[in-house]
Amino acid sequence: MGLLAGKPAWSNNQGAIPEPGFFNEEAKKLPAREFDVLVAGGGTAGVICAIAAARQGAKTILVENKGYVGGIAVEGGTALHSFYNLWKAFPGVEKRQLVRGIPAEMVDRLTAMGGATGYAEMEKHFEYDSVCTAIDTELYKLNAHEMLDEAGVYVCVNTLLAAAVVEGSVVKGAILESRSGREVIFAKSFVDCTGYADLAAHAGADFTEPNDYAVVNSMGLGNVDIEKYYKFLADRDAVHQLAYGVRSGEPGRIIRIGAEGSQGYPEEFIKGARKIGLSAISTTTQDNYLMFIKMNMKLDKSPTDRDTVAKAELELRKRMKKGVELFREHIPGFEKTFMTRTAPSLVIRRGRLISCDYDISHEDVINGVHFDDDVFVYGFHDMAPRLQVANGGSYGIPYRALCVKGLDNLYVSGMMITSDHRAHMSTRNTVSCMGQGQASGTAAALCALNGFNSRTLPYKTLRKALEKGGVYFEK
Repeated sequence: MGLLAGKPAWSNNQGAIPEPGFFNEEAKKLPAREFDVLVAGGGTAGVICAIAAARQGAKTILVENKGYVGGIAVEGGTALHSFYNLWKAFPGVEKRQLVRGIPAEMVDRLTAMGGATGYAEMEKHFEYDSVCTAIDTELYKLNAHEMLDEAGVYVCVNTLLAAAVVEGSVVKGAILESRSGREVIFAKSFVDCTGYADLAAHAGADFTEPNDYAVVNSMGLGNVDIEKYYKFLADRDAVHQLAYGVRSGEPGRIIRIGAEGSQGYPEEFIKGARKIGLSAISTTTQDNYLMFIKMNMKLDKSPTDRDTVAKAELELRKRMKKGVELFREHIPGFEKTFMTRTAPSLVIRRGRLISCDYDISHEDVINGVHFDDDVFVYGFHDMAPRLQVANGGSYGIPYRALCVKGLDNLYVSGMMITSDHRAHMSTRNTVSCMGQGQASGTAAALCALNGFNSRTLPYKTLRKALEKGGVYFEK
């Protein structure tokens, strides 16, 4: 008995001694459920995607590893960019709301409940964006979750997507982990909206990891005298970004403010801000509060590397503390400011880049190219005014750009598409991700309900469904 008690736990695995540094996990029978569409990731794209799929009549499940939905829109942004074309930068160009449908419905609902500023026009730096859609992060989470619930989406928060089940070129299922245990979800169509392309990577899709952006964590600052801050910048002719809208229920209040780079700030603030990657441009929907003050940090490895990210998480939080101290010490209006919110983890602008049937180019974007399989149109570029969509126009996101190469029933939406960094500086933005979500969710549902795969789905069928869902097209 003494000898048996001393035997290692792995001895029960057919008596095989494992290879040093490895452990052979025993096979396990998992409980299984079936859906029409599985959406991985409940962020900016994923929420819209799941709603779109469910509204088509598909039995839809959304899997999110955090305890809420909303993603980068509530964690790392400053405003939602952008529902409109850049008309203000081009005199005489028609003002057009390009992104409509479910994304606009979400903003309209959020605005009605006091959680967004609608589409307030930019007073300064309107050659960058013509409107500012500032949001309340907490009400956005609530509104998004309510819309999912109303659409009949089966929402699994606090749930990790652990693996994929694949047969040939077809994704059959996804393995989930939660405190309820491990299970497999089988579905007919899948959409990866995770940002990191976790599902696509598990499914064997081809990808690269460019690591071509800084990661970020953003903090909210409370007890800020916004008008005093504005006066400080205005007296130095340093107000670079400015928009007025509804703040704390009152119209005509500052909702977006910031200076360009180091302009107007004290030298000691500038030196400190550079060391910690601080970006001070921010938005607000409430008095005495700035929603997003960013700390940027470039990693030496991809943000999919766990150990690299663990060190970065600590460093970014140290930087946020230093950022608060810099504002208190050097900027009028912040004398007694304090940190009110942070993202639960660092936020990325790109993780894995998935190979799709079409790769949107820089020229496609700035030349305003439209395709025979457009699924929505978009007009914002995060490098404006240096790079802009020509003449205040728009370009199209083609259906092919959302279809994962080599897999017949998997779409991606969000920051995982577009290899050219310049083009990606447009396609990765929040409202573009929302538009991609409605397109991919609609397509996934149509395939699941009608026996198509991503390459046999007739474009006319998809286009008709998108138009019925309120999506705007320019041709």
